[in-house]
Amino acid sequence: MNSKRLDNLRHSAAHLLAQAVLELYPGTKLAIGPTTQVGFFYDFLPTQNFKEEDLSKIEKKMHELAEKDYKIIGKQISKDEARKLFKDNQFKLELINSIADDTVGVYCQGDFCDLCRGGHVESTGKIKHFKLTNLAGSYWRADKDNQALQRIHGVAFETKDDLDKYLKQIEEAKKYDHRKLGKELGLFSFHSEAPGTAFFHHKGLILFNKLIEYMRHMLKKDYQEVRTPLILKESLWKTSGHYDNYEDKMYFSKKEDDTYCVRPMNCPGGILIFKEKPHSYKELPIRMAEFGLDYRYELSGVLHGLFRVRGFTMDDAHVFCMPEQVEDEVFKLIELVKKVYNKFGFEKLNMAISTRPEKYIGDPKLWDEATDALKGALDKKGFEYKIQEGEGAFYGPKIEIVIEDNMGREWQCGTIQIDFFLPKNFELEYIKSDQTREIPVMIHRAIYGSIERFLGILVEHYKGRFPFWIAPVQARILTITDEQKGYAQKIYEKLFDAGIRIELDESGDQISAQIRNAQLQEIPWMLVVGKKEQEKETVALRTLDGKQEFGIKVDELISKAKKLNKF
Repeated sequence: MNSKRLDNLRHSAAHLLAQAVLELYPGTKLAIGPTTQVGFFYDFLPTQNFKEEDLSKIEKKMHELAEKDYKIIGKQISKDEARKLFKDNQFKLELINSIADDTVGVYCQGDFCDLCRGGHVESTGKIKHFKLTNLAGSYWRADKDNQALQRIHGVAFETKDDLDKYLKQIEEAKKYDHRKLGKELGLFSFHSEAPGTAFFHHKGLILFNKLIEYMRHMLKKDYQEVRTPLILKESLWKTSGHYDNYEDKMYFSKKEDDTYCVRPMNCPGGILIFKEKPHSYKELPIRMAEFGLDYRYELSGVLHGLFRVRGFTMDDAHVFCMPEQVEDEVFKLIELVKKVYNKFGFEKLNMAISTRPEKYIGDPKLWDEATDALKGALDKKGFEYKIQEGEGAFYGPKIEIVIEDNMGREWQCGTIQIDFFLPKNFELEYIKSDQTREIPVMIHRAIYGSIERFLGILVEHYKGRFPFWIAPVQARILTITDEQKGYAQKIYEKLFDAGIRIELDESGDQISAQIRNAQLQEIPWMLVVGKKEQEKETVALRTLDGKQEFGIKVDELISKAKKLNKF
């Protein structure tokens, strides 16, 4: 099934959900019901709050309505007619009044009709393989100052096999939830004193820093790394366009008659560095990387571990180049993205181009040029991609890169965005070969995206069992008796000095308990030393997969570790 038809199926499932709710709970007000990456949701204002146990009842009613095989029929009606149809629903009336056209779309199935722009399957009989998954709180138009609503989530697929596979995947994912593993492995925690912001513990910070270290290694030949301020004046964000398009996501502070903003993005800081001096065409492209901490306000109801936060670190880069260099730079960025993802075992990548959203800055013609440049780059490299209409950033279209983890789940992480507008807003320029001045193109690039989110993905992708090079603790020395403690300490010192992240088990437990504890902490190497190892000055290496090697010299162990640690 193609992605468009699957999206239509899920859209129709959302309408089916709304129809079922109205039949079971008359008087409920319908808000909106869009599709999601794997399913759909619908927001309701019920006369009495739904409970989790109501979901099975609603789902049963949906199946009954689906079996009636109502034709799904769409039509355009006048706004006056629509107002009469939805006269008792303040949410639909608000939507109708916000539509610029003289007519609005309505889709009906049986005696149920909903305000809708379209995209549906032919009849309710096509909607067979779905499940309602959970109940959550929401607000009308995602604004906490608006009416509180209840949101019912569901998933829908073309086949029963696809649905069963997804539900099995979800059950497996629950066992390896990064929030659960993060606590068990001592990586990070969350506290009510700083909602939506992670507290990284020692081991978690090692992981975090290894991600940065690896990315620095990949960028060191072609990029200059910079660091820019976290708090900048409000006027800067008005120039960039973020204020008009992002104000509700930003944090503000007023001091000495000036208003400052905690940055939601890193771009303007890099722009100010570029403006520090004149640039010749010979210098371009200039590739500027920054691991920048950003803050964006998110409703408390949508915060989710490391996956949805308010404070996060972007592995950002901004490439300033000439128009004729854009295509080649996009090629290079895609190759870099592939190399980075492959290092973590993400072999399968899916590409999408997101186009101009409703709220945007700049000339639509330039938007078209930028979108064509991205398409051209992907076409010439033979990459398949889909178009995501209206999902670009407010300042430019983008390539979105989706990775697939070990449980078959997809995650959108990397982005490559072409931007003609911020360079123009900030009056950036370079000197051409004929000494005239030209505005450069700016390419925004992130690979991890949010380092926090990427780390959360890795925790679940590896199920807490990290590869040796990135593991917070790479090895732990276990002693069979206390007589080997002195020898174990010497090994510890030698491995520590060699740069291996090593621990010494000093618990005094039986060797079987020491092994079990190391396994629970997912430590890649367990170095067992007993009387025989002490006499021969060797160790016995035990790995998490149960394999063992005996009689290994410490220098041999160090050499083996250094090879595994190489980027």
